[in-house]
Amino acid sequence: MKQLEERILADGRVLPGNILLVDSFLNQGLDVELFDAMAETWHRYFEDEPISKVMTIEASGIAIAALVARKFSVPALFAKKYDTVNLTSDRHQSSVYSYTKRKEYSIAISKRLLTEDDHVLIVDDFLANGCALRGLIDLVESAQASVAGIGIAIEKSFQEGPDLIRAAGFDLCSLARIASLENSEIIFAPADA
Repeated sequence: MKQLEERILADGRVLPGNILLVDSFLNQGLDVELFDAMAETWHRYFEDEPISKVMTIEASGIAIAALVARKFSVPALFAKKYDTVNLTSDRHQSSVYSYTKRKEYSIAISKRLLTEDDHVLIVDDFLANGCALRGLIDLVESAQASVAGIGIAIEKSFQEGPDLIRAAGFDLCSLARIASLENSEIIFAPADA
């Protein structure tokens, strides 16, 4: 998606360790007009899928998921990171490793919110090593629901996650695919939409 790529080039910063900082418009400051354009792009890409829910992980994906869900006229869900006291034991659970925080944590979603009848579009801000996305897929599979598709804002194509997800047969639509961040230079691969 050219609009997202242009914004990454204008406002993104490369930090040591192949970290792309996009907090001014994607992770902390939220460019809602850009999010709306992203949601419209995913809506066109996945419009033939019988999507019943849009799901992400807290926190950066929530705003994106809400706008995508509005385009599909379905509920948005987010997996909570926990030890959270307000989650009951009646939940689907998985554990994920955070690439940026370099730690493992648990995620969960209530079994009342995600059932075997659901066809879930998973959306998130980044795909790098695939651990967070794999955790979300585990939650959907734990509910015996189906993954209707996966929408990623920024894919780090040079890491293993995107290849693993595609090899597993999931329909992955990444709006900006980064081929390299070497020498603090952002190089794009062709996007999926």
